[in-house]
Amino acid sequence: MKVYIAGKIGTDSERGLLEKIDKLCKKLGLKTFLPHRDVGIAKNMEDVEKIFEKDIIEGLNKCDFVVAVLDGLHVGAGTAWELGYAYAKKIPAIGIKTDEKIEDALEYLSSILIGSMPIVSTFEELEEKIREILI
Repeated sequence: MKVYIAGKIGTDSERGLLEKIDKLCKKLGLKTFLPHRDVGIAKNMEDVEKIFEKDIIEGLNKCDFVVAVLDGLHVGAGTAWELGYAYAKKIPAIGIKTDEKIEDALEYLSSILIGSMPIVSTFEELEEKIREILI
């Protein structure tokens, strides 16, 4: 099984959180797709087509499920798009929000996003949810 790990990639700490999820998934025997590692980061408009092609067509479309980081005041635009695309394609997703309770984030996280997938708040809970998918 292969998991697509979605989330903001603009800072070292954001990428570090995604890499921590990558390590957990590999520990569970999963293959992973980590956009900033496997495709790169767009530095200018010339990178856009390549990033889209490799990230979505070759990455997301070939994964069995998605783990998405929902930390911060707003979900990244790419992450939100990827989650909507996954939902439309019936690719299961798990959200993880470690910085506050989901109930406290309802105003800006979106009831649609919250209603579309299970959301956990710890890595232990994330591991449990992933194990449920693997059964």
